Amino acid sequence: MDKTNNEIPTNNHEGLTLYTLLVYSENIAGVLNQVTAVFTRRQVNIESLNVSASSMSGIHKYTITCWSYEEQIIKITKAIEKKIDVVKADYYTDNELFIHEEGLFKISTPQLLDNPEISRSIRHHDARMMEVNPTYTTVLLAGLTDEVTHLYMEFKRFGCLLQYTRSGRIAVTRSFDDPVVKFLEEHEK
Repeated sequence: MDKTNNEIPTNNHEGLTLYTLLVYSENIAGVLNQVTAVFTRRQVNIESLNVSASSMSGIHKYTITCWSYEEQIIKITKAIEKKIDVVKADYYTDNELFIHEEGLFKISTPQLLDNPEISRSIRHHDARMMEVNPTYTTVLLAGLTDEVTHLYMEFKRFGCLLQYTRSGRIAVTRSFDDPVVKFLEEHEK
């Protein structure tokens, strides 16, 4: 990260769309490597990756975000679905999902105490202070990517940011049914 720049480093994504892939697989070692290899072969960078259990026993869910063209994301999704241990893979745009991320910030306590705008910003974002000690304060913000990024930019502007990390995206579809459950029910018929 360029420490002289107050912006979050980004690549040029002009003309690209941020897609979220939801991939469901059996809980078998090595599937993650197979899935990420599809992106590597197509030279598409993964922006965030979250792996967890799904609503179905023995099935894991991968939430992957990347910048791409629709034609390319269709090919990536099809290639992932061809993997033997993958049950289902779909791609979505942000308006098709409920999305959540978390940002964890470590800021300077002396600067926090000296500048009331910093605590106002924390309250304005509905962030919460996790720990306060004489040296640093940890702040947690749960919300949309833009909200987390905005608080990051404010802390950078105040010059109080010591450390920062953001979680991978988690997401569920806006449809009523879980896509993998519906797929498996139809597949069994």
